[in-house]
Amino acid sequence: MKTLMVFDFDHTVVDDNSDTWVIRSLPSQTLPDSVKKSYRKGHWTEFMGSVMKYIGEQEVSSDSIRSVMETIPFTAGMKDLLTFISEHKSTIDCIVISDSNSLFIDWIIQASGFHAAIDQVYTNPAKFNELGYMEVQNYHSHDCDQCSVNLCKKKVLEVYLSEQSNRGVEYEQVFYSGDGRNDFCPTSCLRGNDFVMPRKGYPLEKLLVTLQDQKDNSSLRAKVIVWSSGTDILEELKASIKF
Repeated sequence: MKTLMVFDFDHTVVDDNSDTWVIRSLPSQTLPDSVKKSYRKGHWTEFMGSVMKYIGEQEVSSDSIRSVMETIPFTAGMKDLLTFISEHKSTIDCIVISDSNSLFIDWIIQASGFHAAIDQVYTNPAKFNELGYMEVQNYHSHDCDQCSVNLCKKKVLEVYLSEQSNRGVEYEQVFYSGDGRNDFCPTSCLRGNDFVMPRKGYPLEKLLVTLQDQKDNSSLRAKVIVWSSGTDILEELKASIKF
């Protein structure tokens, strides 16, 4: 049986927010208040559509945007972790579930040379329209009241595991590594022998601590292991598959 590694992307694989990193492609490297104030809670992908439209109106080319995105730093130790995964694909599957978008993630992963490590990316689809503006769409629709309208990571993970099971692929262990509030929902579908790995000092860790302190914490079955660098995750992964 194989091991599944599930990553969030922003502040997990990379050490920043790709959706805000793109603002560096603007000559002013800042957004006007009219764009900033267009954000509605729970509608981040819609907001990013406005951001990318504004960037397009400033005549920033797709090549310029890509060049900026390729400079986003990876989290410490994450390149070693992805290298290990790419060298052990016979025993480790790896997917990314992210609230970023397909172009940003693809550019960053291609530039770093880690495509071999990642089997599938689940994120908001993005493309450039006929005006040369980047458009971002919601990944899917769902009825989860814990998640933003564009993406429920639990639903994505459940569908992935079901599809893999139908192909005859079962996972002995699942490692879920993330940092944010939207990484909390999928932790409830993890099993007792799985691991949820929140980044130290980030919202997911705080949410899990709060849940563990509650009397009724039956929704959390997975082991919780806090990490500060990709090296911490790598050590746990090696120990679990006895490398």
